Amino acid sequence: MERSIEPETETPEQFAARVLPGFSNILLLSRALTHRSYLNEHSDAIEDNERLEFLGDAVLDFIVGAWLYDRFPEMPEGDLTKMRSALVHTEQLANLAREIGIGRAMRLGRGELQAGGKERLGLLCDTFEAVIGALYIDKGIEGVIKFISPILETTAEDVLANHKDEDPKSKLQEWAQGTGLQAPQYATRNSFGPDHSKLFEVYVYIDGKINGSGIGQSKHAATKQAALDALKKLGLANPETRK
Repeated sequence: MERSIEPETETPEQFAARVLPGFSNILLLSRALTHRSYLNEHSDAIEDNERLEFLGDAVLDFIVGAWLYDRFPEMPEGDLTKMRSALVHTEQLANLAREIGIGRAMRLGRGELQAGGKERLGLLCDTFEAVIGALYIDKGIEGVIKFISPILETTAEDVLANHKDEDPKSKLQEWAQGTGLQAPQYATRNSFGPDHSKLFEVYVYIDGKINGSGIGQSKHAATKQAALDALKKLGLANPETRK
């Protein structure tokens, strides 16, 4: 049997049929998938997705917070805050965007396409938020909840099972302060790779000594890995994270 090959690109109509069945305002969805680089090169495009991204970000914060409040009735406020942060940060939303194949429907300018924009964490995250904003306008809050709740259920299980809600930077800083040491300092030591998949290397220093290092697709991700590396070397990381 021949293996089917998924298309590299798809129209907003195709994306709606595959991911958002019943979405009625295709022009609105088209705007949600349109990056400003596309707008600059196509006179027929009226507006980019930045305003919808702003709306989607706010809608996600509210819905995720409300979902966590109902799903974990015994969870303290501080843990709820950490869980929400883990569920809506850039890397997580970019992963969700990849899972639904949003890159195939993104409308990017030629330069952004050539630079690998369909794989950039920031663009994937922004477009996902814009689609949420469009879904909110088209189907209301209930439409967003229907779409996002199954995703949150699976993602929250992964976050809890792998302790992704824990902030290694905060934990490392608490340890340093508790032992009378200076607060950890982070420095980007190197960056390498093409623009569309650039990697950053970050070192963490405590009292002038290198305690850990990390590599990630963003400075934020690399910093988090550096803090986790330091915690592992100090014997303070959770067993599940010691790989």
